[in-house]
Amino acid sequence: MDIMDIVIYAVYILIFPGALFTCVFGLWLAGVDRKVVARMQKRKGPGILQPAWDFFKLLGKETIVPAAASRGMYLAAPYVGLASLIVTVLFIPIGGLQAFSAGGDVVVVLYLLTIPTLSIILGGSASGSPYAGVGASRTMVSVMSYELPLILVLLAVGRAAAKLYGGVTFSLGQITLVQYLTGPFLFDWRLIPAAVAMLLVIPCEVGQHPFDVGEAETEICEGPLAEYSGAPLAVFKLSHAIKMFVMTALFCALFLGGITTGMLWLDVIITLVFCTVVTLVCMTLLHAITARFRVEQLFKFFWTFVSGCALLSLLLVWFC
Repeated sequence: MDIMDIVIYAVYILIFPGALFTCVFGLWLAGVDRKVVARMQKRKGPGILQPAWDFFKLLGKETIVPAAASRGMYLAAPYVGLASLIVTVLFIPIGGLQAFSAGGDVVVVLYLLTIPTLSIILGGSASGSPYAGVGASRTMVSVMSYELPLILVLLAVGRAAAKLYGGVTFSLGQITLVQYLTGPFLFDWRLIPAAVAMLLVIPCEVGQHPFDVGEAETEICEGPLAEYSGAPLAVFKLSHAIKMFVMTALFCALFLGGITTGMLWLDVIITLVFCTVVTLVCMTLLHAITARFRVEQLFKFFWTFVSGCALLSLLLVWFC
C-alpha cells in the first residue's frame, strides 16, 4: 500500500463517507424528523439544526459518573458504539461509492449494527442505576424482536441477487450490481413484503417511536441512559442520529441500489434524497400516527407480522 492509498482510505474514514459526513448528515436527518413530526402534530417544533445545537451544548456540560457505576465501562460504551457506526457506513454503498467491500460484507454490517445497541445495554447496566437496568433489559427485548426479521430480509435480498447462480450472496456490492442490471428490488413483487418488513425494522433498530420501549419516556425517561450526562450523553445522542442514516442507507442499498446517472456526485445526492424520504416514511410518519408499543406488543408484532412478511419474501424468491 503506497502513500496515495493511505490518503484515500484516510479520507474515506475521516471525511466521506466516514466520520465527518456521517455525523453532519445524521444530525440533519434527526432535525428533519423532529421538524416534520411537529408540523404533522400542528406544532412549530424545533429548528432543523436543533439536534446539532443540543449535541454541542451537551459536550460543554459536566460529565457526572455515578458512585455505583463501573467507571471504565460506563465511559467507554458510547464511544465504542459511535466507532462501530462509522465503520458500518464504510461498508454500505452510497451512490455507487463503497469505501470497503468484501464477499461477506452483509454479515459484517449485521454484526456491526448490534454493537451500538449492546453499548447502550452495557452502559446502562454499568451505571449502577436500577432504572437504567430496567431500560437496558427492555432494550435487550427490542434487539431480540427485530433481529429475526432483519436476518430474513437480508437472506431474501441475497437470494434474489444470487438466484441466477444459485445460493445466497452476502455481498452488498453484488446486490447493487444486480439491481443496476435488472432494476431496483423495491419494484420486484416478490420482495415487496421484505421491503415492508425492513421499513418497520429500521425505527426499531434506531430506537425510534413507536418502538422505543427501552427509553420508556413516560416511565423511566431515557431508559438505559438515565444516569448519563455531558459528553458521553452527547455521543449517545449523536450515535442515535447517525444510526438513522446508516439504516436508511442500508435500505437504499438493498432495495434501491443500482440507480446511477454516471456522475458520482449526483448519484450520492440521489441516494441521500432517498435516505431522507425513507426516514420520513418509516420514522416520521409512524411517529405521528401511532401510539407507543408496549414490550409484549413489540415482541409479538415483530415475531409474527414483520417476520412473516420477511419470510414470505424469502419463500417467494426461493421458489418463484
